[in-house]
Amino acid sequence: MRFSNFLFPESRDQARDGQVLDEVLAEVQLCEALGMEALWLSEHHFDGNCAYVDPVAFAAVIAAATQRIRIGFAVAQMSLHHPIRLAEQLSLIDHVSKGRLIVGLGRGTNYNIYEYQGYGIDHEESQARFEEAAGILMQAWTSENGFSHRGRFWDLKVPVLRPRPYTRPHPFTIRATASEASITALGRQGEPFLMNVQSNDTTRHRIALWRQAAQEAGIGDAAIAAALGESWVWRNVFVAETDAEAERIGLPAFTAMQEHRAAMRNRVLAEQGLIMGHAGAPPPARIDPRHALICGSPATVAEQMQAVAATGAGGVILAFRMGPMSYAQVESSLTLFMEQVAPQLSQPLVAAAAGT
Repeated sequence: MRFSNFLFPESRDQARDGQVLDEVLAEVQLCEALGMEALWLSEHHFDGNCAYVDPVAFAAVIAAATQRIRIGFAVAQMSLHHPIRLAEQLSLIDHVSKGRLIVGLGRGTNYNIYEYQGYGIDHEESQARFEEAAGILMQAWTSENGFSHRGRFWDLKVPVLRPRPYTRPHPFTIRATASEASITALGRQGEPFLMNVQSNDTTRHRIALWRQAAQEAGIGDAAIAAALGESWVWRNVFVAETDAEAERIGLPAFTAMQEHRAAMRNRVLAEQGLIMGHAGAPPPARIDPRHALICGSPATVAEQMQAVAATGAGGVILAFRMGPMSYAQVESSLTLFMEQVAPQLSQPLVAAAAGT
């Protein structure tokens, strides 16, 4: 199993934003020193739930500050970006990182209507914007002689993109999936996936759907194994010397994190009467610690990670920093995980196929 860190730092106080960013950069350096494979960046605006806000700018900082670790987006909110500007920025970061970039593609948030409002975008257009932007992104990276595009949202006449991507034909890309339909569609194409927090049973079921769709599409066993090796599922984690200590710190931090992430949504609902998603829907797995949180001593966490590995996922995106945790707590948890848990679970890495 492969391990990576989801950098999702909360900042509740505007006056502490800079300090939190300094701590995240220290976390980046620690992850590289401990031998973690990848870092993942999110994108959220206006609410302090993701202190660095802009994953593209922050990825450039990480690329310049590291030598080995891969840098991924989980995900950049495509519907909020101009696709040509994004193509240029990611091509540049691909060069600075010497091909360490993983471009996670997704529509953007399914929950925070205020992010679309802040950018002046109708949230109901987000999926269509994403699909059009993703196509433009690929065309910009691969066109050798420039191209024209006339679509619903963009009317473009583009000369050859500069710089050309370091990775040919384009940076490694991967799509987010949040439903059985989307993971089945990716399976038919034999493409790897990013899966949001789900129970282990749901994760196992959806990976089985992906595999079945790939096999029915005639994709060979080697290609299936390679794509699953490049696929990632998300969990939160906290490791301490004992189960009791881990639960004392980890569970309240997880709860506080979920409350803070819902606060702005609740405020917008109270003030505007607007909410994304379906009212009355059952609580998602991402807010249920039984499914979203791996917490305990190194032995307990290793056992819980074995259960995740049994789902068939190639790698796990682990969020170590939850809510109001101190950096010292995150540093200790990360170190315990990589020194005492990961050696029990690590397997030879599956090499990334450039341009997948």
